[in-house]
Amino acid sequence: MALLIIGSQRSEEFASAAREQVPDLDIRIWPDTGPVEDIRYALAWGPPVGALKRFPGLELIISVGAGVDHLMKDPELPGVPVVRYVDPDLTGRMVGYIALNVLMHLRRMSEYLEQQRQRTWRYLPEPAAHEVRVGLMGLGVMGKAAAKGLEALGCQLRGWSRTQKTIEGVECFAGQESLDAFLSGTDILVCTLPLTPDTRGIINRDLMRKLSRHGRHRRMPGPVLINAGRGALQIEADILAALDAGELYAASLDVFETEPLPASSPLWSHPRVVITPHNAAESTPEAISRYMLRQIARHRAGLPLENIVDPVRGY
Repeated sequence: MALLIIGSQRSEEFASAAREQVPDLDIRIWPDTGPVEDIRYALAWGPPVGALKRFPGLELIISVGAGVDHLMKDPELPGVPVVRYVDPDLTGRMVGYIALNVLMHLRRMSEYLEQQRQRTWRYLPEPAAHEVRVGLMGLGVMGKAAAKGLEALGCQLRGWSRTQKTIEGVECFAGQESLDAFLSGTDILVCTLPLTPDTRGIINRDLMRKLSRHGRHRRMPGPVLINAGRGALQIEADILAALDAGELYAASLDVFETEPLPASSPLWSHPRVVITPHNAAESTPEAISRYMLRQIARHRAGLPLENIVDPVRGY
C-alpha cells in the first residue's frame, strides 16, 4: 500500500509530517510515483487533470483543503470516495480571519491606516458591534463556526444557504427565493460558500447592489464584502466598480479569480481593499497529515469516512 501526495507545493512538508507519525508508511510524491499499481491513497491539491486516473488501485482521495472544486473540475476523476479536510486547526484559523476582518471594517481601520500614512488625526464615527448585521453566505462547517465566533462580538447574525438550516442566534434564510431578503438586511457580507456551477460568479454587481445601505447604524459608510471562500465566486471587475460607485464601502479578499493575484490588478492599490494570499485557513502540515492518516486508518478498518463529498452537490 502506498500513499501519493500530488499537486501541492507543500508536498515534501506533508510527507515529512506523515513520516514522523507513521515512519514505515510508503509515501510517493508526484511525479515520482513508482509502480502505479501500488497507489491506494492520494492526498491531493489541484492535481493535473487526468493524473489520478492513472492509478488503477486507488481507493480514496483526501483533499488538502476544505473545498474540493480543485478535484471536481477533473472530468476523469476516478469514482472513488473523496473526503474534505475539516479540522479544528483549519476552522479556528478561518474564524479568526473572519472576526479580524469584521472588526477591521466595523472600526473603519482601512481609513485610519490611510490617515496614519498621511499623519492625519481625525475621529471617524463608528457603529457599535450590536448595531451591525453580519450576513454569512454559506452555513457549512466554516459558516457555523464563524457565527459562533462572531456571536461573542455582539453582532446581529444572519445566514443564507442552499437548504434550510437552524442555528441558535442566527436568522437563517434558504434558497434563491430568500436571497434578496437576506442581502437587504446585511451590512457586512461574509462568504464561505463552496464553488459549484450554481455559485460561480455569485458575488457580482447585482448582488452587491442589494446589500443594505439604509439601516439603523448610519455610522458605517456602506456595505462590506469579505470573501474567504473561492476566487471564482467573485467577479473582481464588479467589486471594483461597486467600490468606485459607493455601492460597496470596503472589501477583504483572501481568494481571487487568478492566483497569485497579478501585480497589474487594481485591487492591490485600492485604499479600502484588504488582500491576503489565500491564507485565511492555511493549516499546518502536521494537522493536515494527522487528518489524512486518520481517514486512511478508518478506511482500512472499514469504518465510515469523515466529511465525505457528495459528487452530485460537489461538496
